[in-house]
Parts: sequence; C-alpha cells; structure tokens
Amino acid sequence: MTTPLFEMMKTGGHEQILFCSDRETSLKAIIAIHNTSLGPALGGCRMWPYKTFDAALNDVMRLSRAMSYKAAVSNLPLGGGKSVIWGDPETDKTAALLKAFAKHIDHLGGRYIVAEDVGIGVPDIEAIRKVTSHVSGFPISDGGSGDPSPLTAYGVFCSMRACLEAVFGNASFEGKRIAIQGMGKVGTALAKLLHEADAKLYVSDMDPEKMAYATREFGADPIHGHEIYRVDCDIFSPCALGGTINERTIPSLSCPIVAGAANNQLEKPEDIRLLEERKILYAPDYVINAGGLINIYEELKGYDKDRAYKRVGAIYGRLKEVFALAQAEGVSTAAAADRIAEARLRVKSA
Repeated sequence: MTTPLFEMMKTGGHEQILFCSDRETSLKAIIAIHNTSLGPALGGCRMWPYKTFDAALNDVMRLSRAMSYKAAVSNLPLGGGKSVIWGDPETDKTAALLKAFAKHIDHLGGRYIVAEDVGIGVPDIEAIRKVTSHVSGFPISDGGSGDPSPLTAYGVFCSMRACLEAVFGNASFEGKRIAIQGMGKVGTALAKLLHEADAKLYVSDMDPEKMAYATREFGADPIHGHEIYRVDCDIFSPCALGGTINERTIPSLSCPIVAGAANNQLEKPEDIRLLEERKILYAPDYVINAGGLINIYEELKGYDKDRAYKRVGAIYGRLKEVFALAQAEGVSTAAAADRIAEARLRVKSA
C-alpha cells in the first residue's frame, strides 16, 4: 500500500474501514463505510480472488463511495457502504466463513446493512441472516425482495431509452445494436429485455456456456475477449467488473453510447474526457445501475414488487436530468451526476 490508509480515507471521504479476520475459517474481509449522513450504509458484499490486498482495498473503497452517490442521486435515505471477502467463491466459501463474516457485520450495530454482490447470492444472504438482522435481499418467500438483478437490469434498460432519445431522437430499440460485456445475472436479465424489445445483441463473457445460452435464447452473436470493444454498435454496455472503460479500451470503441450495469466503469475519473473527445455519450454508472439498491430499499419498507418497478423506472427521468444539467452547465455527464449527489449530501449534512 503506497498511500497511507488515513490519507486514502480523507481523500475518498470515508468514515470507517473495518478489517475482518477469523483464524478458524481463514476469513479475510474488508468493510468500508463511506457516508452515513443520509442513513445507514447499505451495500453488497463481493467475494472475489483479488490478486493483492491493495486491489481488494481499492475496490471496496471505490464501491462504497459509489454507493453513497447512488443512494443520494436516487433520493434514498441511505448511506453508502460495501464489503469484500478476499477469496474464491467457488472454492473458499463455506457456511462457517459466512457466519464469521456475519458476526463482524452484527458488531457494527446497523451502521452497515449487507446485501448480495458478485460471488454472494441469495442463499449466502440467508446464511448471514441467521447471525445478524442487518441484512437485506433475502428471499421473497420470507418477505424479502429476492435477487435484485432483474431490477438492476430494468433500470439500465430504461436508461438506455433515455440515451437513445438523446442521440437518435427516439427511444426505440428496434434494429439497435447492443454489445453487452459480462453475462452474469444482470447482463443476462438485460439481454432478455433488449431481445424482447427487438434489439440486435452481441455478448461477451469468460464463461462460454453463458455466451452459448445468450446465443440460443436471444439470438446474440458471441464475441470473444477484447474483441467486444471493437464491435460496431449503438450502445456498449459494460456489465462485468469495473475499470473497463479506460485509455486502452476507449480508442477501440465504435459506438455513440456507453451505458451498462457495472460499477466504477471508468478506470480513472479523467477517462470521461476521452469519451467526450470521441463524442461518446456516457450514462453515469451509479445513476443507471441503482435498480438493485432501490429494490432493496423497498424491502426495508415492506416489499411490493409493482412499487419497486415503478420506482426503478424513474431512473429514466433522473438520467435525463443529468443530461440536461451537463448541457446547461457545460460539464461532463459524470460531473453533472456528482453535482446532483453531492448537493443532496451537503444539504443533509448541514
């Protein structure tokens, strides 16, 4: 770690970083609480085999900050937090490890509410729930909201309509070419919506079975590896891990719109300038992928699926506000989204 931790926290605006360990289960986890001025920090737990400690720490800090902004721009009474478990979910995840992790969540007394993310699913949330009540996203059969992926996908789908209107003058997907990078639960749910709206799909994923499924079910063209960046399309949709939009990939893009479900799509904040130079419209990720968070918030109120979908659908109008502010003030769409979120955070803090 080349930068002192407290300096990183000050720069990012983080309130608390908790390092979690358990000798018996070999648990290695980090919980990052970014901002609780609007309410308790809510965010998913990601289990991933990070190559280094720095990679895990940087990821959880960036993700937790994005959750604060996501909640603020979505007008939710929630703060931003995130957690990561350093390990391979296929080989390292055990009931005992999840129980040990849940004890750390419980000790925070509700400052952080955990939900699912990459590598952590609804069954894992159920296991964590046996130890702590500070959890969300449990099964619908138990009064929860279940898997948030379909709602996240729906929010991105609605946002894409706003992008199409801004660039092409209408919101129709008919004949539009969409390249989806990452066919996880959100990417697959998004592909289904786009296929039903008569879009032409190109998909890429490290798992050939997921690409085969998309080809079979949605008529998608499978694209391997980095070739997805070179696809001539109308919308490039990053739906895997973050940092894929950067100085190395942007020159390869052949699209007028970037709109996807992944968190922290820009590797560096200044990468937005590279998109602008190429006249590519960027839909800020934490604005358009807020469907899962909104869905979980609805669970905290007493879940109603129709109400959740209606609230997620409002992301369309929220993104149009971002576009309007960016144009009116001559700033990037990323800067416009930040201004909206930061204004709410400041007002509440004051």
